[in-house]
Amino acid sequence: MRVIADISIVPIGVGVSLSKYVAACEHTLKEAGLKTRLHAYGTNLEGDWDEVFAAIKRCHEIVHKMGAPRVSTVIKVGTRTDRDQGMEDKIKSVESKI
Repeated sequence: MRVIADISIVPIGVGVSLSKYVAACEHTLKEAGLKTRLHAYGTNLEGDWDEVFAAIKRCHEIVHKMGAPRVSTVIKVGTRTDRDQGMEDKIKSVESKI
């Protein structure tokens, strides 16, 4: 099943700057072959359900290996069965109406 997800992975107990953890996760998501779009408070992902969730798990593993004792993640997920729609399609649909 194809999925579009919005995730925000937050290491806890590592200080104020989180950019190196975000960069590590972005690299991990790209390695997984997922289509991604970084935004100010998270990342949109597009791909197969199992691959998306495996990549999120891998991000947790990497952030822990980097020294974060805790990791908190917020995930929003959407699926469709009526048609194939990617992230760009959703954005173009809204932008065409603005």
